[in-house]
Amino acid sequence: MDREELKQFLPHREPMLLVDEIIIDTEGVAHANYRIREDEFFCRGHFPDNPLVPGVIQCEIMAQSCAMLVKDEIVGKTTLYSGIDNVRFKHPVRPGDLCEITARLNGKRANMFFCEAELRVEGKLCCKGSLSFALV
Repeated sequence: MDREELKQFLPHREPMLLVDEIIIDTEGVAHANYRIREDEFFCRGHFPDNPLVPGVIQCEIMAQSCAMLVKDEIVGKTTLYSGIDNVRFKHPVRPGDLCEITARLNGKRANMFFCEAELRVEGKLCCKGSLSFALV
């Protein structure tokens, strides 16, 4: 799915739509991409002479990828973080980088979903963690 198709499921819009394309494989694993643009609002001031993608934005990129694992259940609803656990940042992410996200659904309880995700750039692990979200 490309950005326009993603908008049928995700409530996010520019500048907060942080997935360019995604494929859910036959195992139910999400494989998403997002290219960090040079003019991203979150890079302009973080840091002006050495722009880096803030960790919270990396988590949001992973969270949007996780939400697409239950795409049919999120239509018309808002996805809200309910937890971010065991998040680790291994390498910086910079403007121009192509983020490659892998996300897996670990479980569901009522309107709560529990996932694991990784964000890599050029095969190098940059961020990973467990994320949970609720549908409201």
